[in-house]
Amino acid sequence: MSDTGNFTEILRQAAAGSDEAMSQLFDTSYRELLHLARRYLRGERSDHTLQTSALVNEAYMRMVGGAQLGWNDRAHFFATAAQAMRRILIDHARRRLADKRMGNQKKVALGEVATLGGDDFNTDLVALDMALSKLQEEQPEKARVVEMRFFAGMTMEEIAEVMGVSNRTVHRHWAYAQARLYKEMTTGMPYDRRGE
Repeated sequence: MSDTGNFTEILRQAAAGSDEAMSQLFDTSYRELLHLARRYLRGERSDHTLQTSALVNEAYMRMVGGAQLGWNDRAHFFATAAQAMRRILIDHARRRLADKRMGNQKKVALGEVATLGGDDFNTDLVALDMALSKLQEEQPEKARVVEMRFFAGMTMEEIAEVMGVSNRTVHRHWAYAQARLYKEMTTGMPYDRRGE
């Protein structure tokens, strides 16, 4: 059985309540989850209080703790993990900003549009989350592309497969989302939807 097929089988067994499968799921996914966590934390300050393994453990616990497990496949599992890590880091950043009375924090602009989805995570995660939340309310499919591309590091082809749409649709959604998020994060102005 292929690695993907084996992983899908582990997911199925875990969803059915197998403790052995839950343990195997963690063991099987741990290395990739660490890679995701390192990507997230790479752009954070050197004295960041969250460690890579702690981020992985907390994300995994959020994913399996008390919720109904319903991942379709490997890509869906890791997209969910990326979303959980995003929430943890956003919550952490918000607490840090609140501790410093928010007004004293320097905002870091997204920079170049091409940065979104690249290896440079020196963006203001709180501002990105706010802009992404607005996009989620109005255009959830475009926000989902951003989450999978930027936070999970998935390829356009993988995203198309998970969403059940064409590569061309994913590319269109990605281009629109980049422009909109860039504009909102750098100017605070809503994106002109006429260019959609």
